[in-house]
Amino acid sequence: MTTDKDKEKDDAEGEAEKAESTEESRSESEAEAESEAEESETETESESELESASPPATSDEELVMPTQMGHKRFVYAAYLSGAIAIAFIGHKLIDYAWYKLHDWKPNSIPESSDELSVVVALALAAGVTLYYWRQAKARILVEEVAEELTKVTWPTRQEVTSSTTVVIITTLLATVFFALMDQFWLWVTKHVYGS
Repeated sequence: MTTDKDKEKDDAEGEAEKAESTEESRSESEAEAESEAEESETETESESELESASPPATSDEELVMPTQMGHKRFVYAAYLSGAIAIAFIGHKLIDYAWYKLHDWKPNSIPESSDELSVVVALALAAGVTLYYWRQAKARILVEEVAEELTKVTWPTRQEVTSSTTVVIITTLLATVFFALMDQFWLWVTKHVYGS
């Protein structure tokens, strides 16, 4: 008696458990499929944004836009600008030192040679730039500064124009005010001291 009813109960419970596990596996697989679909949509959107942002390639090779370098472009520009500044200042200092040495001992030291001082200044600039490029602390500092600069909200052209106009008008008004005050006190001084 109990065996037939127990078997039916066991069969019903087994089928219910199978149905539940099937539904759970379906819901898990559906959730995975949905997340994969969302990821592929996001990738497709980002790829389409990149494609729309960059101009078409002129040949088989892809063009690299400066914005794709991110804040690194500012780092490279800073190192290049530093190298140019060091080369310029180094050239002037070497030229000046050579000139002074020539004045001190004109017979033993020849006149300065621009070609030689430029080459030495360029070598000095390259050496200093490479030294600081290899210094991890210096490079990290420059990269952090450049990254922070990318977060700055720069003013629009209209804001700059209006601010500049305000500064110029205020400067002119202050100039006129102080010129009038100067003339007034000159007049007062002349009448008081009677010259």
